[in-house]
Amino acid sequence: MEKPVEFSKFYRVLNAAKEGEEGKASELVALLELYETSEQSDGPLHELGETFLNIGVKELFKYSGTEDIQAIGLLGKEDWDELAEKNQADLPPLLANTMIKHAKSNNLSKKISSKWEISKREIEKNIMQMARYITEGMIDALE
Repeated sequence: MEKPVEFSKFYRVLNAAKEGEEGKASELVALLELYETSEQSDGPLHELGETFLNIGVKELFKYSGTEDIQAIGLLGKEDWDELAEKNQADLPPLLANTMIKHAKSNNLSKKISSKWEISKREIEKNIMQMARYITEGMIDALE
């Protein structure tokens, strides 16, 4: 049985980096590098979540035009409204849709199911929920 999927450690690090806590920005980068390869995942849904966290943060950087998480944390409502207009999309749906598109275009369900020897359908039925979960967590950590 797979452990419950949760990424509270990641969200705490993201929030601490946003707040400018010393050493947390580099810890965030290290976590993202770890999640990019998913070599230490606890299971198939953890791997899916880690992949989505990595994709989500990259999309956040692209959307905001900066990789400075502290600067992103200082953005106000007007700044986010300007970014939404510039990007022609609000951040939350854009993040979730980017994750879902990535999963589909990279055959993520097939790769993960093969690696963990579970059905492809099991991964596919969790893609949308995981994208929402990851997006909500990221938005909460950034507020």
